[in-house]
Amino acid sequence: MMDYSALEEAHSSGVYAKRPVMIVRGEGALLWDDKGREYVDCIGGQGAANLGHGNPAVAAALAAQARELISCPEILHNELRAKLMDRLCELTGLPRVYLCNSGTEAVEAAFKFARVSTRRTEIVAAMRGFHGRTMGALSATWNKAYREPFLPLVPGFRHVPYNNLEALRQAVTDQTAAVILEVVQGEGGVHPGSPEFLLGAQALCQERGALLIVDEVQTGFGRTGKMFACQHHGLQPDLLCVAKSIAGGVPMGALLIGERVGVLPGHIHGSTFGGNPLACAASLAALSEMARLDLPGRAAESGAYLIARLREIPSPLVRDVRGLGLLVGMELRSKAAPYLSALMDRGVLALNAGLNVLRFLPPLVITHEQLDRVVEAVGAVLAEPVRELAGVPE
Repeated sequence: MMDYSALEEAHSSGVYAKRPVMIVRGEGALLWDDKGREYVDCIGGQGAANLGHGNPAVAAALAAQARELISCPEILHNELRAKLMDRLCELTGLPRVYLCNSGTEAVEAAFKFARVSTRRTEIVAAMRGFHGRTMGALSATWNKAYREPFLPLVPGFRHVPYNNLEALRQAVTDQTAAVILEVVQGEGGVHPGSPEFLLGAQALCQERGALLIVDEVQTGFGRTGKMFACQHHGLQPDLLCVAKSIAGGVPMGALLIGERVGVLPGHIHGSTFGGNPLACAASLAALSEMARLDLPGRAAESGAYLIARLREIPSPLVRDVRGLGLLVGMELRSKAAPYLSALMDRGVLALNAGLNVLRFLPPLVITHEQLDRVVEAVGAVLAEPVRELAGVPE
């Protein structure tokens, strides 16, 4: 029998440190490997699987559209694209949209649009923030391990402490084109922003002529208990970056554009695959399913349940449990990687967020019974001696 793990390793670029499991199938919040073993998925496609795996409506939309039309660039009109744009603008309250293929592309577009609109060059971002790995998005990302191999990065970026409004006030000048923030820092350790900080940042941008970019690539589409995390605080961003679950797991991203962004000159940006009919069909089906299943409501209720259950685990290793909706972090007093490996052995796939935070990002269709399995596994691995655990790549 062919060893596909070895085959993939032989041809992989090497930039991904892989876990020793071959996933072949998914349904809802469950995954199965090539040996038939079942896992509760708390990786959730790193935020792309909010709707769960194998959704029939998305699969049917993809199959039907693939027989009709797959490619149609934005220099030509398309009915599905028009419907999707209208739906996204309705959901966000923002009047225009640029369609692309990923979250980092949405962030790159936001920086370009902010600079050309304000005729300013500087961008202010937050410490611990994560916005992507292409050169502009990477310039706004805080983690030195991601940044340092590629220095010098795009000039004009600076970072301030998250949730520190005074530091932000000092950083925003008459040369600041935009401030970019996450409502909840996901990769940076699952840190929710305070209402005072987020609303203060919005007021500061409006006062000083800068644009507010909100990165909801991970927090969007029901993840935090609202359709968008902005809605917890009444935020009205000038540029809203979304992706991941926008199309039910099909690669897609979007940048929603507010009234404070001026008329954009033609030909300043573009994307060959952006807004292609296949992704638009998947997105329309996914958005319809999110509404039918009330994913934001389910995330709010299930997230509160998960946080409460995790806080009940009587372990001196746990420093904190925090989150919003089903974006949940458990901060440990030791490195997270060995516990991720032990959880996988017990049938739970989870993520880290920095060195010492276990991050749980399950599909929003996850059941209480499946969450109970997660909590039981977490409690068990935290009770095991660390020396018996084998690490996994971080």
